[in-house]
Amino acid sequence: MRYLMIFAVIVMAVAVSRFEGAAADDKIEKEGQMTTVKTESLSLRSEVFKAGEAIPRKYTCDGADVSPSLSWGGVPREAQELVLICEDPDAPAGLWTHWLLYGLSPETVNLTEGIPKKDAVSGARQGKNTFGKVGYGGPCPPRGSTHSYFFKLYALDKTLDIKPGADRETVTKAIEGHVLAQGELMGRYGR
Repeated sequence: MRYLMIFAVIVMAVAVSRFEGAAADDKIEKEGQMTTVKTESLSLRSEVFKAGEAIPRKYTCDGADVSPSLSWGGVPREAQELVLICEDPDAPAGLWTHWLLYGLSPETVNLTEGIPKKDAVSGARQGKNTFGKVGYGGPCPPRGSTHSYFFKLYALDKTLDIKPGADRETVTKAIEGHVLAQGELMGRYGR
């Protein structure tokens, strides 16, 4: 009987440690603070390139430099707004933002090719990319290199009160703690 009780205590201790470990997996340490991250997944895709494959020249600085068509699904019913960010973590100068689009209606399920490069489009607002321009600025890596470009879509539990022309830091700070779901599509481009 005594061994049975010891065995039960050990089993409970293992179960508790696994539970605490799972809870720790749902947290990210950020500047000394723990932020709980519990997000659903959005599916994000494009008709012009598949995940992990090459982005066609048309959508880069070597082509027409127009935004690619994108579509998605899985937006939670309680979402109030969608935000799209495209960035290149391989840039020599550090993280390079190619597109900031915020204020998208949660009922929106796609973006057509060639979103105009102006402050407001179809009720949404565009921010300034690292090129210093509003709207989409396509992949443009240094010659002799191939970079990865991440299109990230976020479903938020609130609407953002951000004017057109905001930078990445302003947008990412505003969405922090308000992401219900997110999705990602990565494409590559080399010159």
